[in-house]
This record gives sequence, structure tokens and C-alpha cells, in this order.
Amino acid sequence: MDVSLILKIVGVGLLTGVGVQLLQKSGKDEQATFVTLAGVIAVMLVLIREIATLFRTIGSVFGL
Repeated sequence: MDVSLILKIVGVGLLTGVGVQLLQKSGKDEQATFVTLAGVIAVMLVLIREIATLFRTIGSVFGL
């Protein structure tokens, strides 16, 4: 596992957190929920790519 993957996830989390806090302070709770959902989806997309790479590597090791 690469450190850059962890930094990407942390970066998305920080940006999402700041965005949510700003939106909640201005009374836009619905948009804050959508920003949270968008952050979760972005992280899941990054993780899905990494999991696919893991499965390809496992397949090549075992000759599948």
C-alpha cells in the first residue's frame, strides 16, 4: 500500500469536512449532506480501483 493513497483519502476527508462545516454554519444542511455523500463516493471510487488492482495481483500470483 502506498502512502499517497492514504494522503488522498485524508485530503478528501479534510475538504469534505471543511465544506460541511461551512455549509452547516450558513444553515444549508441539505447541501452539507450532499457534500458528505459526495466525499464518501469519491473515497469509495478510489478504494474500488485499489481493490481491483489487488484482485488482479492475486489472480496473477495464483495463475487464475
